[in-house]
Formats: sequence, C-alpha cells, structure tokens
Amino acid sequence: MNTISNAYRYCEWMTYRHYENFPVASWMLPKSVRPHVAAVYAFARAADDFADEARYAGRGLELLAQWRKGLPSHPIFIALADTVQKKKIPVQLLDDLLTAFTMDITKRRYADWDELMTYCRYSANPVGRIVLHLFDITDPAQHTLSDKICTGLQLANHWQDLRIDVARDMFYLPADLMKQHSVTEQEIKSYVIASAAKQSDGYRAMMKELVARARLLFQEGKPLVGHLKGGLRAEIALTVLGGQTILDRIDAVNYDVFCHRPEISTLDKTRLLIRALFS
Repeated sequence: MNTISNAYRYCEWMTYRHYENFPVASWMLPKSVRPHVAAVYAFARAADDFADEARYAGRGLELLAQWRKGLPSHPIFIALADTVQKKKIPVQLLDDLLTAFTMDITKRRYADWDELMTYCRYSANPVGRIVLHLFDITDPAQHTLSDKICTGLQLANHWQDLRIDVARDMFYLPADLMKQHSVTEQEIKSYVIASAAKQSDGYRAMMKELVARARLLFQEGKPLVGHLKGGLRAEIALTVLGGQTILDRIDAVNYDVFCHRPEISTLDKTRLLIRALFS
C-alpha cells in the first residue's frame, strides 16, 4: 500500500463504508475530484475515531498528536500529501479539524452560543472550505456562505444525536440557553435513561430555538448554491436539503429525539436527490 493510486483506493474504501447524512465523494462530483475528497475525508474520519471510539479510550490525545505530525508511510497521508500539493489545500484547514477532535476529548461543555460557534469553526467550516478549494474556489464571500451551511449541518447533527452525545457526557447545548429555559443537565440525562419520559415545556422551547438557529444558518448559506455549477452545485444543494430535512424530522417528533432518532430514509434521499439535481 505504498503507491499513490493504492493510497487513494484505501481512502475511497474508508469513505464508502461509513454512513453520513450528507454526500461524500458522490457520483455527482467530477471523477477527477472524488479521490481528493476521499483523501480529506479519510484523514478526518480516522482522527474523529481517535477522539470518539471506545477502542481508543485513554489514547485519543496521543494518537491525535501523532496524526498532527503526520505519518508519511500511512496510505491516508500518502494520498493527502498528493491532494494538498495538487489542489493547493491550506494546511491550516486540516490542522483546524484536528483542533476540533482534540476539543471533543478535552471540552465537554459549552457556556454559550459563541463558544459553540468557535467549536464549529474548527469542526465543520474547514470541510466546506477544503471542498471549495478542490474546485479552485477561493472567493472569501463564497467561503463565508459555506461556513454557514457547514455550521448548520454540524448543529443539525448535534440535535439529531443529542441522546447519543449526552450518554457520552457530551453537552453541545449552550449552558446559558439551558439556564434561560430552566433546563438542567440532570433533566436531559433523565430523558436518556428513561427514553419514554415526557419532556418539559422548557426543554421543548429550548430545542425549538436551537433548531430555528440551525435552520437560519442554512437559509443564510443557501445562496452559495447559486454561485456553483455542475456536480458541485448539486452536491451542496443536497447537503443543504439533507440538513434541513433532519431539522424537519426533529420538529416533527416535537423534539423528542430520545425515543425517535430523526433520520433520512432511502425514499427521502431519492426525493432530495431529484430536488438537488434540479435546484
């Protein structure tokens, strides 16, 4: 596994074996770009696993530190080095992703919305900017629109997986907003333990506000689609639609994500794809 072509094949294998709410290196993108997307995804996927997977418990920070230095003989880094060189990817964006994964281990609470947005700046926004760089799009205004979409998607994923995160003692809910709605950590934990428990009005009001904030980010970032062409346009349109649909599903269950994890069905994906292709 020491040639560039084999290294890209390894990254593509990693990409297609993972489920995501959003398309990764899909057929809508030009064939020439897909391997580069897979290289970036594999780099981030492996680092994310170091931070989240139980098998790496107690070693996550050490492994992330090694990942930050780079492992020249690893197939992911062989492919990634080729991608960075050919597509002129700013290395800082990759480093930002590793900062986010480090935060996943060391920071489990967020005092307010600004702190959560700082996390998203590292965890979500670099992904969109890297994708734009793969298409030689360097316009700061378009990058800012991409940030809105990526942060919206990150938040949609957080609200979708609230039960999973809280079970891991991860609270992406801003503490000041919880206090404003008289919601405590113990209350949220009780919903995880007894998933059939009826949520309080304060909890539902808080989640309604959080979903609305994520929805606004998608609305603010959606104009990016109009600046794009071809497969990338459809890919980003599908990403926006997928994130918005997750938010719709959360609304539909009245924010009870403890009994009903909002998901996008196969039929949903087909419908969203058709809409994206004609956006």
